Amino acid sequence: MVAVARKGEASLAQVEKDFGVSESCLQRWRKLADTEDGKRPGVTAGEAAETRELRKRVRLLEQENEVLRRAAAYLSQANLPGK
Repeated sequence: MVAVARKGEASLAQVEKDFGVSESCLQRWRKLADTEDGKRPGVTAGEAAETRELRKRVRLLEQENEVLRRAAAYLSQANLPGK
């Protein structure tokens, strides 16, 4: 639908009518497509997905680090003389 709108063979109003979408929907899709194609600054879908995955990985590593910190503290207390 975005490709049809980009060709300019029909007015945007006609494209919207033919496909049964609202003007705002078509405008949003065109902006997203322009971003994906590098014609407009912004975050692409691939970059957004990568950011989500990296944030998940950071959270997991932070949780693992906290477990290791607690284990080290527990083990250091267990090795104190006099206990």
